[in-house]
Formats: sequence, structure tokens, C-alpha cells
Amino acid sequence: MVVDFAQSLSGFVVGAIVGLTGVGGGSLMTPLLVLLFGIHPATAVGTDLLYAAITKSGGTFVHARKGHVNWRITGLLAIGSLPTAALTLLAVHQYAPGGLGGASKVITVALGCALLLTSGALIFRNHLRQFAQSHDPESVRHPSLSIVTGMALGFLVSISSVGAGALGVTALFFLYPKLPALRIVGSDLAHAVPLTLVAGLGHWLLGSVDWYLLGSLLVGSLPGIYIGSHLSSRVPDRFLRPALAGMLVLVGGRLIAF
Repeated sequence: MVVDFAQSLSGFVVGAIVGLTGVGGGSLMTPLLVLLFGIHPATAVGTDLLYAAITKSGGTFVHARKGHVNWRITGLLAIGSLPTAALTLLAVHQYAPGGLGGASKVITVALGCALLLTSGALIFRNHLRQFAQSHDPESVRHPSLSIVTGMALGFLVSISSVGAGALGVTALFFLYPKLPALRIVGSDLAHAVPLTLVAGLGHWLLGSVDWYLLGSLLVGSLPGIYIGSHLSSRVPDRFLRPALAGMLVLVGGRLIAF
């Protein structure tokens, strides 16, 4: 396999940022592939989904061993997200002119909107969580709301590769405001693995995954995530998240106008 140095370097940078902030790589990797490397949007999304499934598996294993995963919540989200992701890809492939490969405008607009939503979730996450806790002291939600949330994430992730991280965590803060933050993050991460895997395999079956690109990204990102996670305690979160959110706003606006 031929490894592209520039793509591996990009994978390292994105991996380091993910390790530092915990923000899903889809928010960074997919727009980087589209805008910097000129990768077709469908291929960028499909490849990034499998990249996310692989890189998130290690984090899920760690959280699960520490008891930070609420498998009931993860299961409810998956009931909604997995079939929705598959149906979304089939619908786009069936009805978009030229199939999934011809839906570049739809994908870039969806990606841009997802990035804007993610930036808002990053900036206002603590405020939103405090609001949810103050307005729902019992922290009991009907299971159907979790399933509907999963459906929304399944649609967004399958078409843009963004949403399983910051947006998923923010939604769970609203649905389960009394659940400890570590269990929120762990449950969302555990849900992201099957969702990105199913959506990524769907893209592969429809011909929008570049395996050589995936290999180049993994070569750089795995050590990047390792290094970033070890440096995370030394970099103030109050600076990182606003800076990252501002960058996502700029990139999201650029993609919508792309």
C-alpha cells in the first residue's frame, strides 16, 4: 500500500486535536479532505466513516472496561440510527442524479450545516447541560426520544460523517441530564462505533470508500490521538474549544457555499 505523506500528516494533526479536545474526527477530517485535497465529498464522507469506526473502537473499549457505558442508552440510539443510516444512503443512491457520487452538493451542504451545529454544541455545551439539569430534576426520558435522537444522528452521520460526537453528547445531556458526564461520553462513543461502521460499509458497497486514503490517514492519526490524549491535561479547554468552534464555523460556511 502506498502511503501519502501529506494525508498522513493531516491525519496526525486531526488525531492530535481529537486527543486534545475529544471532538470527533469527522468534524475536521471530512472538510479537510474535501477542501484541501479535493477528494469527492461522497468518498471523503465514506472513507472518514470507516476511519472513525476504527479510531473510536479503542476509546469505546477503554470506557467500557471502566464502566462508563450505559448499554441501554447505546442500544436505544442504535435502534433508531442504524436502520436510518442504511435507508438514507439507499434513498440518496436511488433518487439523486448519478447516485451517491452525484450528490456532492447535497453532501457538502449537509456537512456545512452539521459543522455549524457542532460549533454551537461546543460553545454552549455547558450552558445547555445546566439548562437541562435545572428543568428536568427527575432526569427520566421516554425511550422513544432516545430512538428518535438516534434516527436524527443516523441521517446526519450517514450523509456528512459529522454528528456522532459533539452533537450526540449534547443530545444525551438533554435526554439524561443527571447522568454523569463520563457515562454520557462513553455511551455516545459506544454508539458511534456501530453507526459509523454501518454507514461506512454502506458507502463502501456504493463505491465511495478509498482504501488507500484510509490507510494513509490511519498511519498518521493513531499516533496523533495517542500524543494528543497525553497532552490534553496541559492545554486549557477554555481556549481550545472556542478556537475549534470558530474554525468549524468558517469551514462550515465555506462548504455551504462550495
